[in-house]
This record gives sequence, structure tokens and C-alpha cells, in this order.
Amino acid sequence: MALLALAGFAAALPDGGRLAGLDAGTKTIGLATCDAGWTFASPHSTIARTKFTADLAHLRRFVAAERIRGLVLGLPLNMDGSDSPRTQSVRQLAKNLGILDLPLLLWDERWSTQAVERAMIAEDLSRKTRAERVDRLAASYILQGAIDALTRTPMPQPHE
Repeated sequence: MALLALAGFAAALPDGGRLAGLDAGTKTIGLATCDAGWTFASPHSTIARTKFTADLAHLRRFVAAERIRGLVLGLPLNMDGSDSPRTQSVRQLAKNLGILDLPLLLWDERWSTQAVERAMIAEDLSRKTRAERVDRLAASYILQGAIDALTRTPMPQPHE
């Protein structure tokens, strides 16, 4: 399925269903899930990236096991909303994920990593623990932002 704007994503899933949030970095992909009613997001796991075929196989297993009906992929924009150096690679990943045949929403992730880092520092977690958790927590933060927008009056997101 193609990349969708917020309203199109919601329309593609009229009965709701479990969603997955993805925070795609160069070395890992953080994964999160939400309940079928789109109430809350939870961190799930992290995939160590290798080749796309291996990453895709892992994602297929995850989608099947968790009964995922749609994907929310974090889009790394600059603070002014323009494309960052990583934006193009994430857009390409989104296109490649079309093979999963699931509705896919790109979601602004500008504050995700910083927000979860601050929260983990406030919890006095060690650097090692923060490094182990940051990607899946960022994926959860991204997914929560998207489901919050999906469950209130739809408002357009910049750069849809």
C-alpha cells in the first residue's frame, strides 16, 4: 500500500487494529505497538539492521506475530521542518516497506529521541541502559503522537 496522509491512513483502517511504530536509524530499527483501539503505545523491541532482506524478514515476523494492520514510520526532519540528511533514506525505506502491503504513515519525529533521553535521564538510568532502550522508546513516542492525532479531530501534519 502507498504512503498515506493522516486522514488517508485513518480511512484505510476504519475498524482500527494494532499499529506498529518504527524508529529507523542507520544501525537499528526501534519497534513499538499499540492496542487495536489506538489508545496507548508501548515499546516492543529493537532490530539490529543488516541487509534490507534480513530486516524485512524480521519485520514480516513481527507484523504477523503482533497482528499489525498499519505502520507509522518516524520521519527525521530538521527543526525548521525541512528535510534532514536522513530524510531521504527513511523515505526510501518507507517505499520499500510497501512490500508488506500495509497502510503506512510518515510521522514527524523531531523530538522523539530527545524526549525519551530526557525521561530516561530523569529516571537516573545508566548510559548503557539508555542506549539499549532509546530506539524502541522513541518508536513508542512516535506511535503515541500518531495515535493521539488519529483519535482526535484529524488535523493535517506538516510534510505529509
